Amino acid sequence: MSSFVVCHQAWNGMLGLSASSFFSSSLPGARVLGRSASREGVWGRRLCSCGIYGVRNWMAAEPVEDRRMGRRAAVLASDTGEEAELTRSRSFLSVRAEEDLLACIRMEAEAGKLPSNVASGLEELYNNYRNAVLQSGDPKASEIILSNMSAAFDRILLDVEDPFVFSPYHKAIREPFDYYMFGQNYIRPLVDFSRSYVGNISLFYDMEEILRQGHNIVLMSNHQTEADPAIIALLLERKLPHLAEKMIFVAGDRVLIDPLCKPFSMGRNLLCVYSKKHMFDDPELAEMKRIANTKSLKELAMLLRTGSNIIWIAPSGGRDRPDPVTGDWYPASFDSSSVDNMRRLLEHSRVPGHIYSLALLCYEIMPPPRQVEKAIGERRTIAYSGVGLSVAPETSFSEITDGCVNPEKAKDAFSQALYDSVLEQYDTLKSAIYGHKGINASNSMIALSQPFQ
Repeated sequence: MSSFVVCHQAWNGMLGLSASSFFSSSLPGARVLGRSASREGVWGRRLCSCGIYGVRNWMAAEPVEDRRMGRRAAVLASDTGEEAELTRSRSFLSVRAEEDLLACIRMEAEAGKLPSNVASGLEELYNNYRNAVLQSGDPKASEIILSNMSAAFDRILLDVEDPFVFSPYHKAIREPFDYYMFGQNYIRPLVDFSRSYVGNISLFYDMEEILRQGHNIVLMSNHQTEADPAIIALLLERKLPHLAEKMIFVAGDRVLIDPLCKPFSMGRNLLCVYSKKHMFDDPELAEMKRIANTKSLKELAMLLRTGSNIIWIAPSGGRDRPDPVTGDWYPASFDSSSVDNMRRLLEHSRVPGHIYSLALLCYEIMPPPRQVEKAIGERRTIAYSGVGLSVAPETSFSEITDGCVNPEKAKDAFSQALYDSVLEQYDTLKSAIYGHKGINASNSMIALSQPFQ
């Protein structure tokens, strides 16, 4: 459910992805700042006692995986996301019926363990998730719904009781509880795989070989839902599990703060940033956010210098939104400065780098609000739907900008070329899924397949 900007280790959230603020300042030097040992760290502050709805220190000073695992060593985890934890009440995991689950939400709220707005959000989430999974017609739908929602509510309550703090570069937590598989199993029942497609799967195989050679890859993508990282992984995991799990997402702060997103974000490799769209929601925090983004940018530079990393980024700075008049969904325009700064970072890393345009079509699964909202805690509309993913051949800056003498025009031309490629792929996926053409929507540039079957 989180939304990310992906650095293959991304999800605006299942985690909002935002890149434009991430690259709004000049490129930093090579030195990486040290980390404080304090709980609050040097990159953020808490504005409320529970740390849920205020801007809190989601960039931890200490190694969060070690801290978290050390405090919760008595955990038995499985790939299904079901486990027994011996250090606290596990009321959600003991339920055996829908009525018990909803009663448990109210019980935890009455006991003061869940804020009332979080409790109401959980009830709405359950009802929407339930209705969506039932659309699939799976004979085990009721069992899947109860199991997945019990696990999700358990993880959400755990974080409300003891909020997790993200570091600038967060590595997916796979043990003692496997948050990655937890997210995969939660989103999987929402995908109609019979109506889902991948464009140019051979290029994803090429990417694996490129990564083996120590090169870096950047995927310039549109961004549609908090579930984008899980959608990408679900479509690739059968044939390319390593690629799916290695991906790094650039994640906006909202999916690192919203209690309904955080457990899903914890299962992804993330570069954590503050979104440009929300940079000045509270002017007093703008400078703190800028400093935090600079630290994350330095982490990105370090990753690129090590090589063998695949980064997913949404240069639009947020999720796609429908046209207010027609209601049609299309990829939001790319910010040319974000694209250019990412390209320059890649070039300056002294490691061979490759840039690809990536298209995602999955808005029905978990569409964002029609307009950008300042408040944390958006309503989650959920549906069962076919989804699409496509990648185009590597885009060469030198080839696109040959003959451009003006650097600004060259920057814009490269960004536009990437965006046009995303649009072309998106239209093909749209024709396959919503035009009901399926594989026959393939063309000379985009070969559709179903590698997950």
